[in-house]
Amino acid sequence: MASSISTRRGDGGAGQILYGPRVSKASPRLEASGAVDELGAHLGLCRAEAASDELAPRIEALQRELFVVGAELGTQPDQRHRLRERLTTAHLAGLDAQVAELEALPGLLDGWALPGASRLGALLDVARTVCRRAERRVVTLVETGDEDQPDLVPYLNRLSDLLWLYARWYELRSGLDSALRPDAGWSATASTCSTTTPPAAAGPGPRRSRG
Repeated sequence: MASSISTRRGDGGAGQILYGPRVSKASPRLEASGAVDELGAHLGLCRAEAASDELAPRIEALQRELFVVGAELGTQPDQRHRLRERLTTAHLAGLDAQVAELEALPGLLDGWALPGASRLGALLDVARTVCRRAERRVVTLVETGDEDQPDLVPYLNRLSDLLWLYARWYELRSGLDSALRPDAGWSATASTCSTTTPPAAAGPGPRRSRG
């Protein structure tokens, strides 16, 4: 008989670190790996919505990379040499290349965005916020001395930028305007995002950011 997906080993609230001990499911490491898992699921929803759009294969590639990120986080650090694939600067360079490509597009929104101009754009904005949360969880591991993989935080930081750009790129191609300020519209050229804070009444709406 095939083994069941339901092992019941986690019924007591503990989860397994690959090549390591069982720890609380509320531990910082499992919180971080769980946030990355959640991000991958959100990207799956984005990919399903994208269907035949040219974003779909790009999103799928990101989902596959997130399995590498999740494996790093879910493995005992001193046992990561046993992993089949590791997160490297090459993965980060791939994100940087896409960011540069999209930022160079004429007409891309250069400022604060109001999610909801399109369903796919809104789903990508949700994925972006989940990515930011995953990044914060990894930062917690770094600050407590429990994580020293140097590419994890930069990768998630850059990925959230890219997801913002994906949403704005799709809306640009769809002829939609997601600018927060009605008088802002689409910029003539893509440039570094302004550090000017948004109107107080509008709150901290999402924009492209490198921070």
